Amino acid sequence: MGGYLADMAELLGSYNLIGAFWVNIQLTFWSALFAFIIGTVLAVMRVSPAPSLRWAGATYVNLVRNTPLTLIILACSLGLWGQLGVILATNEAGRVDITSNSFRLAVLGLSAYTAAFVCESLRSGVNTVPAGQAEAARAIGLGFGQSMRMIILPQAIRGAIAPLGNTLIALAKNTTVAQAAGVVQAASVMATMIEFRPDLMVAIFLVIALGWVIIVLPIGLVSTYLSRRLGVAR
Repeated sequence: MGGYLADMAELLGSYNLIGAFWVNIQLTFWSALFAFIIGTVLAVMRVSPAPSLRWAGATYVNLVRNTPLTLIILACSLGLWGQLGVILATNEAGRVDITSNSFRLAVLGLSAYTAAFVCESLRSGVNTVPAGQAEAARAIGLGFGQSMRMIILPQAIRGAIAPLGNTLIALAKNTTVAQAAGVVQAASVMATMIEFRPDLMVAIFLVIALGWVIIVLPIGLVSTYLSRRLGVAR
């Protein structure tokens, strides 16, 4: 047992596991930010009085939500960069910074995918706002955009905190798929560790699982607290 633990400690000392998880956290942060912006626009389109906007929003959500995330990440990496030559990061010499470029392409794919779920979470929040408030907004002369921005969306976000928290948890765990774009993160390090030390596989799994619990558990606790604190009782 002592030798097993010593081997595991030596293995952990050979890899920057904290740095790998930090990449997952950065992927989560930036993807969540962009997904919230895109998802909000999609949610407004989904409840818009214009049929064409509702159709475009619904088409995006149904198409992206039912497409495997790995396929979207590969489309960003191999399609945008490999085939179309889209470059999102360069170094001082003007050449492609492969590490940063892969990271940003992964953020793009994760944001586009998660935005569909953010949209549906916000739409569920919009449904919790009484119709009388939208009618009152129209009665005092507010347009659709003004009523959404000033009255509907603030309440919808408060009503959608719990589903948005669940979406954020799913996004954090989905960042492991960024390996498909060549981003080195926790899942990549785990695969490498198991490849070189398969005799320590169980311990490696447990360490990686513990890392994810440390990342995901606070998100769940904070979203539950905010949902109870800020949620609107109907």
